[in-house]
Amino acid sequence: MSAISYELLQQDETSNARLGRVTTPHGSFDTPAFMPVGTQGTIKGLLPQSVADTGAQIVLGNTYHLLLRPGSELIAKMGGLQDWTGWRGPMLTDSGGFQVFSLGNLNKIDDDGVKFKSHLDGAEFHLTPERSMLVQEQLGADIIMAFDDCPPAAVEKLNPRNVADSPVRSDSARTQTAEPAVMTPAEYAKRVEIANERTLRWLDRCVKAHRASGRWDEQGLFGIVQGGTDLDQRTFCAEQVTQHDLPGFAIGGVAVGEGSDEIRSVVEHTAPLLPSDKPRYLMGVGYERDIVAAVRAGVDMFDCVLPTRNGRNASAFTSTGLIRLKNAKFAEDPRPIEEGCDCVTCTGFSRSYIRHLFQANEMLGGILVSLHNLRHFQRLLLDIRGAIRDNAWSSLAERWPVAFPAGA
Repeated sequence: MSAISYELLQQDETSNARLGRVTTPHGSFDTPAFMPVGTQGTIKGLLPQSVADTGAQIVLGNTYHLLLRPGSELIAKMGGLQDWTGWRGPMLTDSGGFQVFSLGNLNKIDDDGVKFKSHLDGAEFHLTPERSMLVQEQLGADIIMAFDDCPPAAVEKLNPRNVADSPVRSDSARTQTAEPAVMTPAEYAKRVEIANERTLRWLDRCVKAHRASGRWDEQGLFGIVQGGTDLDQRTFCAEQVTQHDLPGFAIGGVAVGEGSDEIRSVVEHTAPLLPSDKPRYLMGVGYERDIVAAVRAGVDMFDCVLPTRNGRNASAFTSTGLIRLKNAKFAEDPRPIEEGCDCVTCTGFSRSYIRHLFQANEMLGGILVSLHNLRHFQRLLLDIRGAIRDNAWSSLAERWPVAFPAGA
């Protein structure tokens, strides 16, 4: 039996949007769902109960960062992430692959895995599909992700960390170069093809390792569909990944530099290719308009660092767009961040006071805006679930203009 089950509760009449519930060993969560990101085992600056009070039912932990510090073995000794962090609800961990490519000092990637140096202290690591499974098993999250090869965006200007990640052959050893470069269309196409082939081989190894661990009924393994912006490659990868009878599937590689139109194209193409009786997860997305478009395509789960990262920088999300609270015009503004928001910040503090906190370098400023931003996204998801339930997308557009830009 799988550790994860999905129940489809209602299908929207005018789109592929659906209302559902995912059940895990640590409880259930409603879908579509937004997961706050706890990179280092914490939603930065916030108590677990405060995160729960925003409406979050599941949170995400980051395998790469927790592997480097404090180490998955220590967390296992402490009882796993839920016991160690104080978050008692469902948790998901990513595989570490994206961070290896984007943050790690990449030494070599081949079909066995990735060798890299920690961005913290230069310590050397070798992350393979089997190692990723072991680390995530030790972390103890309810949902774990397959180790995949995530290529950069087609238009991304590669920096010295990931220039090495543009191979001509899948078995070539790559070393860093000192000069930045830009992938040509041909190089990008080849990179996507190699990433897909490697992702599928690594998934086979992840499934084998996870089954051998004896924790198949304790942790649900999700497969990841790659393919960049090449829709044929997306189709190929989805067909192959879904050959495995996994409890859920994810769309990866669409939060690495693409614009909203490209994200929407990939998601609308890929989501219907995934099993309708399993949860579908769009990794690393994102902005309100991207979430709404993905929900209408049939996606159930989302995560992004934007709410807390922007919150720590005094940028607040509202139903009409982002506001930057360090702006001098808010110095004498007695209003809350957003009228009608029921978060603890908006019901107790003014824009004027919050701006003062940032001007004075008081940590409370980042905490208050982070709480508001997390509640903003949970309110959006609540209203999305209501719109699906009531077949009322027009009312959602009226309440959330930021999610329905002109022409969308």
